[in-house]
Amino acid sequence: MEKRVLFRSSWLPWALLTPQLAVIIVFFFWPASQALVQSLQVQDPFGTSVEWVGMQNFRQLFSDSAYLESFKTTAWFSLLVATLGISISLILAVFADRVVRGAMVYKTFLILPYAVAPAVAGVLWLFMFSPTLGVVAYALEHVGIHWNHLLNSTHALTLIVMAAVWKQISYNFLFFLAGLQSIPKSLIEAASMDGAGPWRRFWSIQFPLLTPTTFFLLVINMVYAFFDTFAIVDATTQGGPGRDTAILVYKVYYDGFKALDLGGSAAQSVVLMVIVIALTVVQFRYVEKKVNY
Repeated sequence: MEKRVLFRSSWLPWALLTPQLAVIIVFFFWPASQALVQSLQVQDPFGTSVEWVGMQNFRQLFSDSAYLESFKTTAWFSLLVATLGISISLILAVFADRVVRGAMVYKTFLILPYAVAPAVAGVLWLFMFSPTLGVVAYALEHVGIHWNHLLNSTHALTLIVMAAVWKQISYNFLFFLAGLQSIPKSLIEAASMDGAGPWRRFWSIQFPLLTPTTFFLLVINMVYAFFDTFAIVDATTQGGPGRDTAILVYKVYYDGFKALDLGGSAAQSVVLMVIVIALTVVQFRYVEKKVNY
């Protein structure tokens, strides 16, 4: 039976909602509206003049080959981060769900990366793979791989993907582990008695019941790859070599704060916002049909 709270006055629900609405307006709608207005203007970097130019910033944006190349880099980067992050986390969660002895230590070590700030995670991976100081780069050199993410674009992209996946694994792992532990053990035991092996039990029982969690994490990981990986890119490659790892969110920062193209940077942020909204709508519209609630 559904329980509902009835308020005697009509103003009290709105009063209770006011703090949350204020936070949303100040920190979400106001910056988004400012970006939209600035994307239609050309501003002096020192704020001394503003000229209304309409869609000129957007036309220049889509005629810029560097910006279009950044689209491809971001799409490839986001696909790798979401796919690898979700796959590795699911495997680790399945193993953690079966561990009997030392389970708490195992889970604690897997959750630790979540406490590390993105910039710190980027610096950690930068030191490990530094061509001159890194222990991993040194080990790779001994097996014939000449690692140098400062000159090699593939190495640079690999480095930011590994750092971004490592940072997000803990978040995915917690959700998958909670999902696995909520599955009734009686279902697993019944399948075992019918002769189903671990692989068959996972694909027939556990994974279908985890599809809501997987779908949720797919959306979160795509948003994470688009927006929350700026610090990792800035700490490891700074968009290099050249601009080969300059994903869209990093290019917004570079063009706005270093190139001082405020209107172009605002136009890029508007495009980025539209892309993420479109991806989320597509995921909920089409991918959600494959989810079993």
